[in-house]
Amino acid sequence: MFATLFKSRTTPFHKNALIDDDFFNELRKQEYSRLDEHQHVYLDYTGGNLYASSQIDAHHTMLKQHTFGNPHSTNPTSMHATHLVEEARQRVLAYFNTFDDYYCVITPNASGALKIIGECYPFEKDSEYALFADNHNSVNGIREYCKTKGGTHQYIPMQLEDLRVDAQVLAEVLDTPDKGVNRLFAYPAQSNVSGVQHDLNWVKYAQEKGWDVLLDAAAYVPSSPLDLQQIQPDFVSISFYKIFGYPTGLGCLLVKKSKFNRLCKPWFAGGTVTLASVKSPHHFLARNHERFENGTLNYLDIPALKIGLDHIERIGIERIHARINALTQYLFDQLKTLKHPNGLPQLKIYGPATREQTGGTLIMNFFDAQGRTIPFEEIEQKANACKISLRSGCFCNPGIDEINNDLTPEELSDFFTSNLQGGYREIINALQKMRGATRISVGLATTKADLDYFINFVKKLSN
Repeated sequence: MFATLFKSRTTPFHKNALIDDDFFNELRKQEYSRLDEHQHVYLDYTGGNLYASSQIDAHHTMLKQHTFGNPHSTNPTSMHATHLVEEARQRVLAYFNTFDDYYCVITPNASGALKIIGECYPFEKDSEYALFADNHNSVNGIREYCKTKGGTHQYIPMQLEDLRVDAQVLAEVLDTPDKGVNRLFAYPAQSNVSGVQHDLNWVKYAQEKGWDVLLDAAAYVPSSPLDLQQIQPDFVSISFYKIFGYPTGLGCLLVKKSKFNRLCKPWFAGGTVTLASVKSPHHFLARNHERFENGTLNYLDIPALKIGLDHIERIGIERIHARINALTQYLFDQLKTLKHPNGLPQLKIYGPATREQTGGTLIMNFFDAQGRTIPFEEIEQKANACKISLRSGCFCNPGIDEINNDLTPEELSDFFTSNLQGGYREIINALQKMRGATRISVGLATTKADLDYFINFVKKLSN
């Protein structure tokens, strides 16, 4: 069924010719036809990618034709499951072009991978945790572990005009003298909000200055290649459903083997020890990835990771990258010209003025004809009525939201210390400043027709 389609992946393609590329149109018909059948425009790929029909068919066939048992045993069904789990693990390492340099720890999601770093990194008194203001909350949350251990954290600010880091400011932070304490530097390869791709060369630079480096690649790898022979962070967090949609509930932490023993697990669970005792308060932790894989693995779904990665590889990540860049450029060019009849802009796209070194994500706010911001909830409600799936809020990335909406440290501190609880509406009412935005993200199943439909939707907002 797919031989003819995928045979064409070897044919030359040009970045600017991919808007109406026949390959992706046919891919849409064969693998994602449910979108057209339900007349649905899906523009939330950064929130979660879509699965191909062939992925579901292949996985369900495997489950129906075989019997799998809980790993951690030598019985036939257990060994069958163990074999497929380890095959998937090796497939993940191969996909990111590494074998002997990293362990692949299977986690429930990217947040689960980051939690391992938080609870196991050897923060100590005077430890330093440096991170971008542009980070997912699961990376922000690691600061709480650092604070508890007596360490300090420092945010590197983003520039308002392009939502990128000032290279000089970052270098000054990383160049601070090494005091002989454990130091962790964390940043996203790609912003989950703005789509900005941050320079991967900061990995090696920070390491040379004595920092361990955590690279959050969850938003980056769905549409860009990550070669761990070329760039070697100490820790990498990944979410698989963001790459190929199915299954959900699986991610991984890639740990450089030379840094594996720096992670000090504070507890143990089933499957993470080689030996534990009750009468003697001792235990031996597993010496490989199993140390951090608590309890029973999701052994029925993990084999589907290989199916998903095979699907992406048949298409070609470079081809996906070019396609998404072309679509995003088209959407960007069309949206930024939209104005009300009185000449006022209909929307503002935050971030760089060009789409160089960016992914398939745009963040924006909309304005009425009087220049007032339209609440993002209203935009989402209207989109829902038109069968458009987009996302609104702050996307678990408060740093970007606070920059875009000019929220000061003083007023934020005052709000948090004056309230026991609160959300968007409460802080908006208290500060009389807008929070949140609308995020549009494209993926491998997106067509130009999808984007034109959304553009027309935006135009009608002024009516």
